[in-house]
Amino acid sequence: MKVMRQAVMTSPGVIDFREVPVPEINTDEVLVKVMNIGICGSDIHVYKGQHPYTSYPVVQGHEVSCMVEEVGKNVRGLGRGDRVTIEPQVSCGECYPCTHGMYNICDKLKVMGFQTTGAASDYFAVSANKLVKLPDTMEFSHGAMIEPLAVAVRAVNKAGEMKDKKVVVLGAGPIGNLVAQTARAMGAAQVIAVDLNEFRLKKASECGIDRTVNSGNEDLKKAIEKTFGKYEKADVFFECAGAAASMTSSLTLARKGTSIVVVGVFGEKVEMDMALVNENELTLIGTARYVIEDFKTAIQLVNTGRVKLSPLITDNFEFQEYGRAYKRIADEKEKVMKVMITVNK
Repeated sequence: MKVMRQAVMTSPGVIDFREVPVPEINTDEVLVKVMNIGICGSDIHVYKGQHPYTSYPVVQGHEVSCMVEEVGKNVRGLGRGDRVTIEPQVSCGECYPCTHGMYNICDKLKVMGFQTTGAASDYFAVSANKLVKLPDTMEFSHGAMIEPLAVAVRAVNKAGEMKDKKVVVLGAGPIGNLVAQTARAMGAAQVIAVDLNEFRLKKASECGIDRTVNSGNEDLKKAIEKTFGKYEKADVFFECAGAAASMTSSLTLARKGTSIVVVGVFGEKVEMDMALVNENELTLIGTARYVIEDFKTAIQLVNTGRVKLSPLITDNFEFQEYGRAYKRIADEKEKVMKVMITVNK
């Protein structure tokens, strides 16, 4: 019996490595060799014991790049050695959202690494229909970032046509950065990235974002009017910080008739001036995760050079250093963007 390493979070902040059997696959599954895993904000919530929908023990890992090791006899279009990433949502296929093309908000949705087993192991068995093929030339570290980029793709698409739009992105962490880049790649005329963290704003500039604003040092209202025009202002706001103050800024700074896309994950309820939403005919748009088509678009954006991923990868840890990687983010979140785990080389 072949065995492999598996990282198991047994309780908040505690990660144990176990030797477990390499999984066997059925006829519609693929065995993949896990290459890289990215850590996201939701993973950190689990690490801190603050995720409301995850219990312990749990095997994490949902932002991944892999290499195909073995395919089931019914699988077509994939072969040993192919580079792939995983669309990590497990949906029921029967509820209203699932039967109307919205399986990302399935009534019984589970996500690998949270409510069901993730890919934090040397090998992982996964249904073939959850795999998206990566270009042969794509770096594995970039392949592991297709999942968060797919979040950005869906968020930007929810806002509608981007051509010539003036955009404000509140929150310049990894998701906010990718939203800003995606909006630009999809035709936005100008994009402002807003944050309190100069490190994140510098990364936004490195990725080609037109204008950055530290809202702790600069009046955001004046910056928007100076960049876009006193009366024109912004066409679309993307709230990517998941913070009450950021949401309030979106509402109060939005020009009448503006759309606000809520991308950030809010850990607490936010009071909103709904009279302002009414009077100014603001459009509030929610967005959650992605569908597999968003992965394919994300790959195209990277492959054509319209989205840059390398500047976002600030740290890389070996698989056995999984715990250190989490601690790096938890203790020094102001100095990191995307932390990557190398599982296999």
